[in-house]
Amino acid sequence: MAKLTYLSHSAWLIENGRYTIAIDPFLEGNPLAQTKPDEITADFIVVTHAHGDHLGDAIPMAKASGGTIISNFEIVNYCSAQGATAHPLHIGGGRDFPFGRVKLTPAWHGSSFPDGSYGGTPAGCLMHIDGKTIYHTGDTGLFLDMQLIGEMDPVDILLVNIGDNFTMGIRDAVKAVDLVKPKLAIPMHYKTFDVIDVDPDEFATKVRASGRDARVLGINESIEF
Repeated sequence: MAKLTYLSHSAWLIENGRYTIAIDPFLEGNPLAQTKPDEITADFIVVTHAHGDHLGDAIPMAKASGGTIISNFEIVNYCSAQGATAHPLHIGGGRDFPFGRVKLTPAWHGSSFPDGSYGGTPAGCLMHIDGKTIYHTGDTGLFLDMQLIGEMDPVDILLVNIGDNFTMGIRDAVKAVDLVKPKLAIPMHYKTFDVIDVDPDEFATKVRASGRDARVLGINESIEF
C-alpha cells in the first residue's frame, strides 16, 4: 500500500515503504506549505516545468538526499550543472525507474527558469506505481488529448490544477475530469496566491454532479492507494 500526500500548491509526496517520490516540491517561500524541504528525503523528484513554484526546492532536496530529479532535457541540464543527479525525459517519452514508470505528457503552459531563460516544454506526468496510475496535469490549459491520455492509460488518481488565471479554472478542470475519466480527481494549484484563490469544494461538487468521484485534501493530508 502506497501513500499520497498533498503538500500544497502542486507539490505532492508519494511513499510506498521502499521509495519516496516528490512532485513539484515548492515548499520554501510557499505561504501554504507546512513542510520544510529538509524534512523530506526524496529518492526521486519529478518536476513538470521550470517555473519557480514547481521547480521549487528540487535541486537542494536532490543534493541533500542523493535523489534523482526526473524532468525534461532542459531542466535536467540546468539541475545537473548545479550538482544534482538527474534523468532527462521529454514529452511522450517514458522510462522505468526502481519505483515504477514515469511518462511525460503534454501541458499547455510556459516554462522558464528564474533568470528568464528557456526551461524546455512544460509537461504533465503519468506515474505507474504499485499497480496504480496517477496523472499529475502540471500547469495546463484544457486540451482534448487529455481524453487520449485517459484512454491509453486508465487513470486511478487525477491530480488536476483548478486555480484559473495561469491554468485551467474550475469549469475547464471539471471538463478535464470528464475527458480523462479517472476513478478519483483531486484538485491542486489553488489559493497559494490571491490570483488563484478559487474554491476546491466547488470543483469537487461539480465533478460529483457529473457522476465521477472527487476529493479535496487538506495540507499534509494523505490517502492510501
